[in-house]
Amino acid sequence: MSLPVAILAGGAATRLRPITETIPKSLVNVAGRPFIERQLEWLRQQGIERVVLCVGHLGVRIEEVVGDGRRFDVQVVYSYDGDKLLGTGGALRRALPFLGEAFFVLYGDSYLTCHLASVEAAFGQAGKPAMMTVFANEGRWDTSNVILREGEIILHDKKNLSPEMKHIDYGLGVLTAPVLRRYAEGESFDLSSVYTELAKRGDLAGFEIRERFYEIGSFTGLKETEEYFCRGVSS
Repeated sequence: MSLPVAILAGGAATRLRPITETIPKSLVNVAGRPFIERQLEWLRQQGIERVVLCVGHLGVRIEEVVGDGRRFDVQVVYSYDGDKLLGTGGALRRALPFLGEAFFVLYGDSYLTCHLASVEAAFGQAGKPAMMTVFANEGRWDTSNVILREGEIILHDKKNLSPEMKHIDYGLGVLTAPVLRRYAEGESFDLSSVYTELAKRGDLAGFEIRERFYEIGSFTGLKETEEYFCRGVSS
């Protein structure tokens, strides 16, 4: 794998309180282990060698546990929000010096089961500055908010929904640095709004993933993810 991975792990995780009052979401125990450890091990299995952790709320706690990533056989570096939380987009903008010109983006509360090599290959073939992976949700896990058509995201909108929307953001994307350099360093903004604007300009490729995702952003998601690991699907 040639691309590094940015993990967005800076949020306050209010939906998981009181668990996250003293620890960041990345360190929440999932079937006996901190969630970030499971993410890093999966990334290494996928051939990833470099990870940039975008951290904010209690980020130093994550660094204390993960260190430089050596025990996971990956190189881990940290990009801190600073005095104020920058949002998912602003955090990526700040991390650009560590990421290079193209990189994967993974949400800090998502555990995926797809093959990153297929995503990277599709991104290279698409010829667009960004790619969003999507899942045919059909309203099962969350409200569908994406229209995918022939390998392109035609519309991504979380506010103005339509019956044509059958997919949701799978929790993994590929971005190029110029997409984020349009925004000022230190500006607070969300990655979701970046995707929305890219789709409007016709600059957002889409790649459909068939395998479902797991997440720990809510207590329901946390329970399902714990059950997944307890079934022995992954160590």
